[in-house]
Amino acid sequence: MLASFRSALLMVAALTTTSIGPAFAGTSPDAPVPVASATLPKVAIPSLLNPQGEPTLSEPATSDTQTDSPDSDTPDMAAPEPAVRPSGDLAAMVTQLRGTEPGSAELNCLATGIYFESKGEPLAGQLAVGRVIANRAASGGRFPSTYCGVLFQHGQFSFVHGRSLPAVPRANKMWQTAVAMAKIVDQRLHDSAVGNALFFHARYVAPGWHLKRIASIGNHIFYR
Repeated sequence: MLASFRSALLMVAALTTTSIGPAFAGTSPDAPVPVASATLPKVAIPSLLNPQGEPTLSEPATSDTQTDSPDSDTPDMAAPEPAVRPSGDLAAMVTQLRGTEPGSAELNCLATGIYFESKGEPLAGQLAVGRVIANRAASGGRFPSTYCGVLFQHGQFSFVHGRSLPAVPRANKMWQTAVAMAKIVDQRLHDSAVGNALFFHARYVAPGWHLKRIASIGNHIFYR
């Protein structure tokens, strides 16, 4: 009887140990973890990859100012004005070359001489006056060798007083025409009927010169 009771107690103790043992046991480091509850490590995606793992090309920076390509129709620099060629159309060349600034001190002197001596004359008359000033500068020692020197030679031009030229209204169309005529004379872009004349005077005076008369244009008579 006692032996049977002891056997029963041993059996109960064995069953109790089997059912509660795992509840107090710690989880072994090597124990398998269910797939549903597993946490995968996070891997940082490089900045050059999009979230799908595909390479991403960076877009070039844009700005409000567009740079012209070498093939652009707009040139980097303004095209130079076409050169004026000698022609029989004096008026057309004057129109093309008309401006407020002669471009140099010498051309300024030549334009000033043309303006004050012939601003009311026809274009052919203005050309003739400019030609006389240029002929004097190229005369080889008989007159000063520059346009300014010719104008400042004592007693030759009544509009010159002392060593300075009178002011001119540069916005005036007659001045701008004189500038164009000075360029035409200086570059010999048009022939003049006065040829190599060195002197001229207004029709209303009679200086009594013993010189060869070359031509009469507008209000002036020209001599050699």
